[in-house]
Amino acid sequence: MQTEKVIAHIVNWLKAYATEAKIKGFVIGVSGGIDSAVTSALCAKTGLDLLCIEMPIHQGEKQVTRASNHIAWLQQNFDNVSRQAVNLTSVFDNLVASLPSVDNEEDRFMSLANTRARLRMTTLYYFAALKNYLVAGTGNKVEDFGIGFYTKYGDGGVDLSPIADLLKTEVYEIAKYLGINEEIIIAPPTDGLWGDSRTDEDQIGASYPELEWAMEMNNAGKKADEFNGREKEVFLIFKRYNTMNQHKMLPIPVCEIPVSLK
Repeated sequence: MQTEKVIAHIVNWLKAYATEAKIKGFVIGVSGGIDSAVTSALCAKTGLDLLCIEMPIHQGEKQVTRASNHIAWLQQNFDNVSRQAVNLTSVFDNLVASLPSVDNEEDRFMSLANTRARLRMTTLYYFAALKNYLVAGTGNKVEDFGIGFYTKYGDGGVDLSPIADLLKTEVYEIAKYLGINEEIIIAPPTDGLWGDSRTDEDQIGASYPELEWAMEMNNAGKKADEFNGREKEVFLIFKRYNTMNQHKMLPIPVCEIPVSLK
């Protein structure tokens, strides 16, 4: 990958899009992870306003620290960056207390994980509307178009996606070029929705390099029975996520009314 040229292309695209839309800048949720770190740095490089929002919900201390350190790094290197902390823990807890109990607590646990992402999306759009900014998405190509590893109307609720055509390994390459803090680069990827230390790989069962390989094989029309051992296992993991999350990757179904009925 021609990293320097890719960075320039994304930065120019971001600036052109915002300028054409007559928007003042961007707002982004900074989590302490690699994707939000790279996306926020790319937005900062446009020279337009960038508001970084910290939105902990029972967040691990290391994630909070990485996010804070990254925003400080941005502010040291760019004079167009501001920050806002919004602790959503009490909001989340009050919502949970208002909801009825369910028989299957595991289902409730998953639903509440997605609720965290949706509370953050709501917060980002509050500030976007207040300041005439665009919400910048942080999803990469594997997450957004490979396995659908994001929350619909949560971290998937954005105005534009600067890094959604980059594989995760390419995001890391850009991070190193930009000089993103090493603590972020070496941290295992996590969606931060569970209030514990589980990583993306713990949840999915495969690493991002493995998923990138499976995505390439799937796009080439390969079938599971063409592989053995770990390759077959990874390919089946990819296919399972890719199949069950198609509803995230395709347009919302619209019931079209026949002309004869109108």
